[in-house]
Amino acid sequence: MIEIGWFSVKLFLKGKLIRDPIYLIRQIAIGSSVGLLLLVSLAATKFPLWLPITVSSLVTGAIMPFLLKDFKMK
Repeated sequence: MIEIGWFSVKLFLKGKLIRDPIYLIRQIAIGSSVGLLLLVSLAATKFPLWLPITVSSLVTGAIMPFLLKDFKMK
């Protein structure tokens, strides 16, 4: 198992693991931006800080599979 992980890391560092890295970066940036905007907007309210963090984490985690559904590896 460690050998498979090490092989994946070597391929990633060589640039041979991800087919379209620009697509991956763009989709991650979109998901992170949505989560950050939600966190900032909810943190500006009178809610305790744990609630905006929890809600924004759940929403970001829920949209990532939809954003990365077309992600392709080599």
